[in-house]
Formats: sequence, structure tokens, C-alpha cells
Amino acid sequence: MGVAVRPPALRHWFSHSVPLTIFALLLLYLSARSLGARSGCGPGAQAWNAPFQVRLGPLEAPERKQPPCLAPRGTLGRMMRPFHASLKSERDVRLSPYLARWRALVEFLPPLGSVFAFATREDFTKVTALEALVHDPDAEHYSSLAAMAAWEHWAGLLEQLGSAPQDPARSSGSRTLLLQHRALRWSQLCLHRVATGALGGPDPGVQCSDAYRAALGSHHPWLVRQAVRLAFLAFPGRRRLLELACPGTTQAEARAALVRAAGTLEDVYNRTQSLLAERCLLQLTYDGGCGDQRERSGSPGVGPRSPGSAPQPALRPPPYPASSVTSRRRGLPPAGNGVELSLSAVSERREEL
Repeated sequence: MGVAVRPPALRHWFSHSVPLTIFALLLLYLSARSLGARSGCGPGAQAWNAPFQVRLGPLEAPERKQPPCLAPRGTLGRMMRPFHASLKSERDVRLSPYLARWRALVEFLPPLGSVFAFATREDFTKVTALEALVHDPDAEHYSSLAAMAAWEHWAGLLEQLGSAPQDPARSSGSRTLLLQHRALRWSQLCLHRVATGALGGPDPGVQCSDAYRAALGSHHPWLVRQAVRLAFLAFPGRRRLLELACPGTTQAEARAALVRAAGTLEDVYNRTQSLLAERCLLQLTYDGGCGDQRERSGSPGVGPRSPGSAPQPALRPPPYPASSVTSRRRGLPPAGNGVELSLSAVSERREEL
């Protein structure tokens, strides 16, 4: 059998295609090595993922949102916002937001137990009395605690130290606020102890009962103290209180929220306590302290003003800094430095009235 001879054209194509195929394979090999070096892939390396498949998360966990109860419309937020607003005046307490805060607190406390319902009934009466003063024709004198104290001292509206008015509805604004101030301390101590009480420790009823004795017990008669003691026996447990204070959250979140609320109450209490102490108003409901100093100095005490009588002049500067309160409504001279008024000016004004 003879050997077939390939045509010249086929031999020519074959001789050129073989080198081209080898060159293409070489380029493919080199490009594969280049991509492997850039991606970090190689012998023993992990599989490479395309860049669009990588999703890098934040380096730190995002901060937790505040519990809903601290929001402006939350159970605690509605109470805290007016409190913060009452402290906006430096070294003073604004009365309008202070009373708005008390209304929010009165709404917040009753569901926590019958003892709070009992207390808030009295608080509501006092808040209503103070709101009447804030919206009275003399409202300019009741814009803040300092303004109210200066006006009532100058106008002779304060009670005798250690004496109670026959009609509680006619109490001075300073005395009414002092009673509210003590109730605020009890609320603050109770909420703080509920929030920070340890598991296995005293239950909230015992803790809030101790807070009552510390803040209010000494100012109440024996019968009231016994009624309150019995009411604390039906006090809810800590878990239930936390659910009521901050619903829809964990116990840890509810505790933290309640600590913040109690801290806000404490800020207001401390500011009010300082203002009342500077003006010797903490002694309005019992003898001693500033009252003894006034008697030793020979200065007459400040008593209540009978209806229709003219304001009593202050014969010496009061034991607190002067206020910018004026008496524009009644046409009386401004309080001035130390709210000193001359007897002649007062007598002239009495004749006009």
C-alpha cells in the first residue's frame, strides 16, 4: 500500500496553526497566574469571593434605642419632660412646668398600687390650688418659686411658723409647695429603690415603706401612718412594677429607665430644697430654725393677711436674696433691694384702696 501525500495547502495550514495554538495556551496560563497573585489565591489558599459578594458590617455594635417608655409620649417620658423644663431657669424652679410635671406624676403613680392612689388624691388637690395661683390675676408673682416666695413674704401671705391655716384651701403657695416637695422626695426614693433593688433583697413594699417613713412619716398623724403601713402590704412585686413603669421592655431596660426617671426627680428635689432652705421656708409647718432666729432678733413674725386688709410691710430684709418681683397689678412700689417698703407708702396705698 502506498503512502498518501497531503495536499500542499493542508500542510501549510497545519504548520502555522500549531505554533499559534501553543502561543494562545501560554497567554492563558500567564493570565491565570496574574489573577491568582492579585486575589491572594494560590496553593493552599481559601476560595476567593467576588468583591460584590462581600458585606462588611460595622466595627461596633449599634447603640440600643431608648425604651419606648422614655419617649416624649411614653409613661416616663411624659413625666420627665416637664421636670427638665422646670429647671431651665438658673437657680430657680419654674412653677408652670413644675405643676405640669406633677400632673403627669399623678397620672403615672396610681396604677402602681393603692397607696399611690391614696397619696395622689391629696397631691391633685394641692396641684390644683397652685395652678389657681399661677393663673390668678397675680400670676406675674407666681412664675417661679423664688418670685412666689418673695411676693408672699412681702405681702404678708405666709403663715406663722409652726401654725396651720384653719382652711387648707387658703394656704399660701409656699406652704402648699412645701407639702408637695416632701411628697416628691418620697416618690423619688421609692422609684429609685424599686429600680435598684437586688434580687433576693427586700421587696418593693418594704423599700417604699421605708422611703415613706424617711420623707413623710414624721409629718403625718399616727392614724395616717397606720393606714399607709397597711396599704404597703398590698404593694405589687418588683417584676409587676417594672412592667407597669416601662411596658414592652426587658427588666434590665425597665430598671435603667426608672433610674433615669428617679434621677430627674432628684434633680428637681435638690433644686427646690436649696431654694426653700435659703428662704427659711422649710420651717413653715413647724417651729424652730429660722423662726427662732427671727424671735431673737426682735423682728415680728410674718402672719397671714386677713381678707381685704392691706399688705403688711417688711420691716427688715428677708433672710433670702432679693427678687425682681414687682407689684404692677396693684400699683404698689417694686420690692427693691431687700423688699423694704416705707410705712408711709403702705398707709397711702391703704387710703386709696
